[in-house]
Amino acid sequence: MENFITRSISAIVYAGIFLFAILFSAETYIGLITLFAGICIWEFSKIINYKSYIPYLLLGLCSAFVFVERPTISKTWIILLVTLFSAVKLLIDLFSEKLTSKSKLTTLIVQIEYLVLPFFFLTLLPFLNKEYHPNLIIYIILIIWTNDSFAYIVGKNFGKRKLFERISPKKTIEGFIGGLIFSIIIGFIIGKYSALFTIGDWIIIATIVSVFGTMGDLVESKFKRQANVKDSGTIMPGHGGLLDRLDSLFFLAPFVYLYVHYFM
Repeated sequence: MENFITRSISAIVYAGIFLFAILFSAETYIGLITLFAGICIWEFSKIINYKSYIPYLLLGLCSAFVFVERPTISKTWIILLVTLFSAVKLLIDLFSEKLTSKSKLTTLIVQIEYLVLPFFFLTLLPFLNKEYHPNLIIYIILIIWTNDSFAYIVGKNFGKRKLFERISPKKTIEGFIGGLIFSIIIGFIIGKYSALFTIGDWIIIATIVSVFGTMGDLVESKFKRQANVKDSGTIMPGHGGLLDRLDSLFFLAPFVYLYVHYFM
């Protein structure tokens, strides 16, 4: 009971801060995401046992660039290609025995491609034609929450076949499908009652969020399994680290950005 209360308070505080920053202004959104990304880099550096100032420097440069420029896809497409390539490489590495290398350069590159580059597109995601749309981020977070919740509920009650037992023993194929179906339902509802995009667009976005959000969670799980740690940190009592809460959002951001800013 005490742990439940701790988790509830921690989740309410986290959600309150996040929603306030998103809704207050574009600047508070960028600022909070920058702070969150910095904490995630710090947590991740402990997981892989490698510390460097370079990811923080690049994080600051990316944040300043978005603050000043609000760049469109025409100015970021090369960075987007690199980010998407890096994400695909991390997914391929899920099937290998090792996800990281002892080389300092390789480890530094992993930090940049896993957190700094996705952060850049997460900050850019709600800017459509340089106009800030906070509801876009809120809807995506709602879809993530729906996917995670129903993946857990369906998996716990009906899950029999493991999704990726070597990395995450508790995830099941049935849970993944359940999370995907309910994410699509929420996407349909958002599309029906929101003026932002069509129903079809939101169904596609919900599918991207569900699939790549799950993949992002698996990638972080492998890093933690290799480091033999349960959580990325202790900053959120009862929940673990901030990276544990944001791994899905960071990983899916460039893929949603690609669809929203290029295919639409």
